[in-house]
Parts: sequence; structure tokens; C-alpha cells
Amino acid sequence: MTRTVLNCLGVVNRDSIHQILINRGVIFCIDDTKDNAKAAIIVFDHADDNVYSCISKFSCRTQQRVIAVTTNPDYLNSNDVYRLIEAGASDVVLWDNEGKTADHIAVRLRRWERVNKITNSPEIQDIVIGHSIPWLMALRQIVEAARFSDYAVLINGETGTGKELAAKVIHSVDPLRSQQELSIVDCATIVPSLSGSEFFGHERGAFTGAGSQREGAFSRADGGVLFLDEVGELPLDLQVQLLRVFQEKRYKRVGGNTWHDTDFRLVCATNRNLLEEIEAGRFRRDLYYRLADWTVTLPSLSQRKEDILSLAKHFLRHQNDINPELDSAVQHHLINRAYPGNIRDLRQLCLRMRGRHVCDGQYTIGDIPHDEFQNITRETSDWRRGDLEAAVRKALSLGVGLKEISSAAADVAIDVAMAEHNGSTAKIAKQLKITPRALQLRKQQENHS
Repeated sequence: MTRTVLNCLGVVNRDSIHQILINRGVIFCIDDTKDNAKAAIIVFDHADDNVYSCISKFSCRTQQRVIAVTTNPDYLNSNDVYRLIEAGASDVVLWDNEGKTADHIAVRLRRWERVNKITNSPEIQDIVIGHSIPWLMALRQIVEAARFSDYAVLINGETGTGKELAAKVIHSVDPLRSQQELSIVDCATIVPSLSGSEFFGHERGAFTGAGSQREGAFSRADGGVLFLDEVGELPLDLQVQLLRVFQEKRYKRVGGNTWHDTDFRLVCATNRNLLEEIEAGRFRRDLYYRLADWTVTLPSLSQRKEDILSLAKHFLRHQNDINPELDSAVQHHLINRAYPGNIRDLRQLCLRMRGRHVCDGQYTIGDIPHDEFQNITRETSDWRRGDLEAAVRKALSLGVGLKEISSAAADVAIDVAMAEHNGSTAKIAKQLKITPRALQLRKQQENHS
């Protein structure tokens, strides 16, 4: 089971709660310096600033796997429950003395453990790359939907964020449909006059040029997964036809009179806001609710900068260069560059760099194409603006104090440095301008807090 931290704030029966959870199979971390927690249980009676701060802290440490447990039933009937969610709680439950809450917590922790195991498995890690919190949160949602439901999944995200890869993860993880091939239809490239044939197939002689019978996407996807990429591009008249198939699981080929049954899992992706498209009259509301049983939004590359170097090395890798090295100037450029096309944009840049690379050594600034430097906006000297200022504003709105904000900022700086230097204490300390001893003490203090 997921290894967990228990933190009781102002609750007198901590030992009783601890023992009841242990009896349900919950495993708690004894020495967090050696056994890092993957989840946290925060128990409280009255939610004050200390509670919100504690939830926020453990939400960062456990990558937003926090269960808030209150002994006060009033909190489930007030707006305070939403503040707990905003602070980072994944669930808010009321503790009872009959063990029902403990059963609920244990079951949720087991589900998280199963999702973690699948997410970290070779079959998934071979498809996707990245360990940043925003990416892992999205990936866990994808895995949970795929393994534990047969729901239609709608994947939202900007162009180039990896929506097709997410569909491949769903197909790979689905226990019932992974044996069949993933059937992909790019809705943005469908020719309107041939759209019926693309989806439904056609009989021989159905129209000029139909010299033989053709199977459509609904037939190919039977028993498997049908992925509709850029579903927001579908014309309204075709949306009506598809809705009927999604509802009835039956269709006719173009030019045919025979009904054919089909059973597939539907996965759709779009870079459009379909709710806005509905309001504009360009997308059917009834179709939206058929394909959005479970929605996942993929983060942009600017939201997962910690993954840029890992992705870049993956794109730069080839047969004779298993682990390409990047010098500090190249790393700096890759991390700070803007990527309007997200991962696809990064991939293109890396392929251009690979074509310029002339030896087996490190990638240096000379491997970056010259036109890359023409439109670079120099970094502002006031680095405190932007994301940092927004994070501080949110923390203050949640009642977090200056001490906690300062500590959290230091924790983030350490995490970023660790990601950039693969955990090398000496390199991390040098970048942070502290001694290796001070870094070790800081990490020990964090683990025991």
C-alpha cells in the first residue's frame, strides 16, 4: 500500500486513529529520510491557517495525494471544504469511530498505489516521458480512467502537448481492449465528401470510384479503442451521424442496408474549448456529453519545465548516443526558450540540433541553429514577477504566512536543482550557493517536518 504520513493537528485521539488505520492495512513511514511518503493524512478538528499550510506543504511533497480528515461534521456543510481542496487536499472526509472512514481511506490509498504502479511501469514509461508534478497528475488521471473504467475520455490540451500519446496510454492500459489495435481518425484532415466512408465504410458501387467494399473506423475499432483526434473540427452534420452510433453502437455502411454492431471505447482529443464551441453553435451539446465521461487536460510544456531536459535528451538520443550530454549553455537555452508548439516544437528543435552535431561529445551552443537566437527575449532582471508572484498571491489568499512561503520557495528551488543535476549533492549545492552540508541538513529537516 502507498506509504503514508499521518499528521494530527489539535486532535486528542491521535493514537486511536493511528491504530485503527494500521488495522486497515495502512502503512505509515517511520523514518521519512529513508522511506519517502507518497501520500499524507491530515487530521484536524478546526481548520485554521496551520491546517491549510500543512495540507499545502504535504500536497507538494506527495504530489497532491492528501486526504483531509475532520472530526467536526460542520466542515462538510460549509465553504471551508472548498478551501481545503484549493489548498491541495484530494479528498475531505469525516472521521467516525466505527471504522467506516478508515475503510474509505484504506481503499483510496490502495487505488492510488495501483495507479502509481501502472504509471511507473515500463509499458507506460516507454510511451511517455516526464516526472514533473503537472504531468504526473494528468498521467495518473489517464491511467485511472483507462484501467478502472470503460468511460469515454476527452483529452484537452494545446497543440503538441502529447494528446495522441495519452490515447496510446489509455489503449495500452485498458484491460479489455488493449489486445486490439488502436484505431485513429484525424478529424482535421477528413474530406467532407468522404467522411461517411471514413467512419462507416462503404459497399461496392456505393459511389463513383467505390470499386470494392471498404471497412470504416467503426468496424476497425470493434472490440478496441477508437481515437478521434481534433474532434472539435467535425462539421455539425457529421456530429449528428456520429452521435447516433455512439448511442446505439450500430451503423450502416454507405450504400448498404444492413445494420452492423460495433463495441469500442471512445477516446477524443481537442485543442479547442468545446464548451465555448457549444455556446458558439459549432459543437453539439448532446455529443459533448457522450464523449466527455472523463476529461483530462494535459499541461503545456511551459507548465512542466522540469521535463524539458529529459524530453530533449530523448529526442537527441540515437543508436550511437544512448545518453547525450548537454553543456550548461544548451541546458539554459532549452529551459528558458518559449515553446508555442509545446513538445512538438521541442522535438523539432532537437532534431535540428542533432543534424548540426559533429562529434560524439557534449552538445554545445554551436549545435543550436543560428535563427534560434534572433527572436530571444532577454530574461528580465526582476525574476520575482510572473509565476512566483502568482503563487505568492494564492498562498496569501489561503492564509499562508511568510515563514511557510519562504520555506516552500526554498523547497521548490532545491527540487528544481535536484531535477537539473540528477540528485548530485555537490552540483545542487553549487547552483544554490550553499554548502553540501547545509543542503543535507535542509533535506533532513524537511523530511522530519
